[in-house]
Amino acid sequence: MLEIALSSDAPWPEQDWDALALRAATAAVQRTPHGELLTSAATVEISIRLASDDEVHTLNKQYRQKDKLTNVLSFPMVQPDLLATVSQNSDDGEVLLGDIILAHGVCVAEAAERGISVEDHAMHLMVHGTLHLLGYDHIDDDEAEGMEQIERDALAALGLHDPYLITED
Repeated sequence: MLEIALSSDAPWPEQDWDALALRAATAAVQRTPHGELLTSAATVEISIRLASDDEVHTLNKQYRQKDKLTNVLSFPMVQPDLLATVSQNSDDGEVLLGDIILAHGVCVAEAAERGISVEDHAMHLMVHGTLHLLGYDHIDDDEAEGMEQIERDALAALGLHDPYLITED
C-alpha cells in the first residue's frame, strides 16, 4: 500500500495536496515494473515536502553540491535493484521509498510559462520525482526517453498535458 507523508509551508497555498500527491505517485508507480508496490502488504511511504525556493536551493547545494535552484529534488532511500524485494525485506512492514521536495517559486513560474495551473504542474513534478525514487533518470538520452514516456503515460492517465510535446509557433 502506498502512503504519502506530505508537509507544506507558506508560500504554498491551502489545497488538498495530499490527495493530489497520492494520485500523482500512484499514476507513476502503476506505469513501471514496480506496480506491485501499490498492492504490497508492506506500507510504502513517500515523503513529499512543498518548500520555499530558499529551502530547495540550500538542499541542492548541501546534498548535490549544486549551488543553484531547481524545481524538484528526489532523494531515494531504496536502491533500484532492491525494489522488487522491498516488501519482503521490511522488518516492520514499512518502507520509506524516499523524499521529494518541490520549490514553490519555480513551480509557480514554470506553470505560468506553460499556461497551466500550479496544481497540475506540481502533480507533474511529483510524478517526475516518484520516478526518480524508483531509479529512473534522464542523464543519457536512452534513459531520458524511457522516463519521459512513463511520465507522459502517467500524466495522460491523470488528465494532464504532455510537458514534452513540442508545438510549432
